[in-house]
Amino acid sequence: MKRNQFLLTLLSASTLALTSLASNPNDDRDTPYQIKTFSGNINAVRAETSGGSLTIEGGSTGTKVEMFVRANNWNDKLDKAEIDERLKDYDITIAQEGSTLVAIAKHRGMNTNWKKTLSISFKFYTPRNVATDLRTSGGSIQLSSLTGTQKFRTSGGSLNLTDLEGDINGQTSGGSINMDRCRKDIDLQTSGGSIEAKASSGKMRLHTSGGSIRLTELKGNIDAQTSGGSVNGDDIEGEIKANTSGGSVRLANIAGSVDASTSAGGVDVSIVKLGEYVRLTTSAGNVRVKMPLDKGISLNLSGNNIKIPLSNFNGDTEKDRIKGTLNGGGIPVTLSASSGSVYVNQ
Repeated sequence: MKRNQFLLTLLSASTLALTSLASNPNDDRDTPYQIKTFSGNINAVRAETSGGSLTIEGGSTGTKVEMFVRANNWNDKLDKAEIDERLKDYDITIAQEGSTLVAIAKHRGMNTNWKKTLSISFKFYTPRNVATDLRTSGGSIQLSSLTGTQKFRTSGGSLNLTDLEGDINGQTSGGSINMDRCRKDIDLQTSGGSIEAKASSGKMRLHTSGGSIRLTELKGNIDAQTSGGSVNGDDIEGEIKANTSGGSVRLANIAGSVDASTSAGGVDVSIVKLGEYVRLTTSAGNVRVKMPLDKGISLNLSGNNIKIPLSNFNGDTEKDRIKGTLNGGGIPVTLSASSGSVYVNQ
């Protein structure tokens, strides 16, 4: 009986806490502090904030900007009066300048008490054909359903990109990058996170200094490099350069040219259709590749041990080196394992 009474008391207390939380609008992270709507032609967004996130949702029928305000310390519960008081230390601009939407939040003071600062985020609803110029030093950036030139930077958050087409240039110093269904010219860089790119096409430069890279269903010219993780890819068509200084490289279902290298792991590649070249190199592991051998191929293989089925071959073979041609020669295939072995179709 006492146990049942205890459970009922605990349940009542939990329900009361949840009800109180739901009734406090400052704890509802989806409630905007301010909303502004705009009419007329909009083809660009310019936004800057120092402590919050920036979100652009394209393809909308109407145009509006939502501003979200929270304490930088998210454990602080601020009522509207406290927010209004702290906002007096900020210059806030939400306006339409010609065909450009502008949203800027800047703190006025030079010597700022961080405990009193705010996290000010902006969310835009715009037409699809909109270019962006975005800056935040403390939050994430999320873009979706946009066509045009997209330029964005954050020092402390992630980049999340969905259904973008155009010249896309983004950087983060402290977060991950997620890209889905993006097209054309793409240049993305992070100094401290992983990169995941899928279902995208075009010319892609994807670089990270401190995380892994995952590539899925890509088509085009791909440059993927990391200094501190592995590179994994599947279902890639075109030309791919995959390089890491601190992990392995594993690529499957590749149709096209491949240049893959690592200084601290193995290289494992499966090629379903050869492109113009194959270059696979490792300094501290094995090279394994499955590939068609029925085309004209010029081989240059080196490693502690080499295993490859040779048919219609002309050239020199040794235990640690094979150089010559298959089927009369043609596509250059260079495989090198400085301290490991090379396996072809094994």
